[in-house]
Amino acid sequence: MNCRRYGSKPTLALWMLVALADVAIVATALGPVAVLLLAGLVVAAGGVYAARSLGHRAPAPAKAVARRRA
Repeated sequence: MNCRRYGSKPTLALWMLVALADVAIVATALGPVAVLLLAGLVVAAGGVYAARSLGHRAPAPAKAVARRRA
């Protein structure tokens, strides 16, 4: 059967597009000052996410040394 299961990527992409359109409608209703404030919050949240993801890097494990018997 060629049915897609619920939650597949095209469905999620469609809902993300709908959410983006909703944000655009709300932004135009609020005005330019609110849009700049919202953009600043998005940039700040992105900076915090980037700082946290870069800060939690685990060190690379040491490579095992193969020893041969003489």
